[in-house]
Amino acid sequence: MIKKTITLMSVLGLFFFAQSCEDKKNTEAPVGGEVVTTDTVKTSETVGNPTDVKADPGTFQIKPLKYGYDELSQYIDAKTMEVHFSKHYLGYTNKLNAALKEANNKSNDIVSILKNLDMNNSALRNNAGGYYNHMLYFDIMSPNPQKAPTGELKTKIDATFGSVDGLLKQLDEAGAKRFGSGWAWLVVKADGTLAVTSTANQDNPLMPGAEVAGTPILGIDVWEHAYYLKYQNKREDYLTAFNNVLDWKQVEENFKKVK
Repeated sequence: MIKKTITLMSVLGLFFFAQSCEDKKNTEAPVGGEVVTTDTVKTSETVGNPTDVKADPGTFQIKPLKYGYDELSQYIDAKTMEVHFSKHYLGYTNKLNAALKEANNKSNDIVSILKNLDMNNSALRNNAGGYYNHMLYFDIMSPNPQKAPTGELKTKIDATFGSVDGLLKQLDEAGAKRFGSGWAWLVVKADGTLAVTSTANQDNPLMPGAEVAGTPILGIDVWEHAYYLKYQNKREDYLTAFNNVLDWKQVEENFKKVK
């Protein structure tokens, strides 16, 4: 009886050992916070709720995110979205309010602040730009985007760039060629025409001395914090992926406000 029990235990032990080896074969070591398996990639990190993000008391506040951090995850991973929104955007908002107080600037119009900037005031320049740029960026993305422009905006895009694809190609090139950190933009110029441009750091085309001046209606963040967890150094892949979450309905709304 004892021998039979020992034999049975040995057989069971071999079975579980074999199963364990099979599991290890199908699961590699964690890479960048993710567990990589033979058939899927799953994030092992949980993320918070964007509605919990609140700026300190001040003139400018966070514009609520219209979707959850994980809702764009096929193209932009949830952890990047969380850090980008709850750390970077929040940080610029709080520092903008502090910079305004330091400068004794009581304006509550971010566009007016940007257009009338003292470009030597780096605290106000960086944080006013960071606040405005990120507010626009998060607003033009959606998990269920309108896939193409319509109406007058489409007509202007076709006349200026040949097609929507022609515009997207120029935007991707502007973002890819921006050395270091910065942004790619579609702007409406003072004469009502459209143009693609890019700026460094947190500058934007509303600021004095912009290479191409105009009101942004579409902005793509090409700082590494916007894409590095998922795409590493492949900025071009991120720019291509961004087009899948670009909500042309919101871009059209931005365009109508400029007219």
